[in-house]
Amino acid sequence: MRKLIVYAAAAVILVSCGTAQPVKIYGPLYYWGGSQVKMNSTTSIYEDLAYKNYRQKTPQITCSLICAYEDMVQNPGGMRKVPPPGICAEYGYLLMIPESASTFAENATEKQKKVFAGQDGDYRTLFSRKAGEMFELEMKYYPESQVFIKPLVEKLRNR
Repeated sequence: MRKLIVYAAAAVILVSCGTAQPVKIYGPLYYWGGSQVKMNSTTSIYEDLAYKNYRQKTPQITCSLICAYEDMVQNPGGMRKVPPPGICAEYGYLLMIPESASTFAENATEKQKKVFAGQDGDYRTLFSRKAGEMFELEMKYYPESQVFIKPLVEKLRNR
């Protein structure tokens, strides 16, 4: 009986030595481009821009979305430290649309153009090359996507 009391007292003492803050053992799996609070809800920059681009495609939104994709690919965060599933493929698709390069060249702000610093304004060549890289990255990070991405890449190569 005495041992039981000693064990119980030791357990109480050890439990009371815990941290005052709960230890966070998990977090988001992926980085979705930062977050912003709008109308009492928090959305990622990607969510907001992708929705706006779907609803009202404007040159400014397209330029912002291209930069958001580039941020998610170049600065992957979250627990997995890779871009979210489908992001590289979506980004590649947006870059391969011929109008994207001219839209970006004509409408991007200087800050947005600095994202692609070192390029001499030839966004068509840059975006075309980068689109292929994005499809390859998607297949590398998510091998199950090869079923969808490989036929698309083959069609692009045959053009």
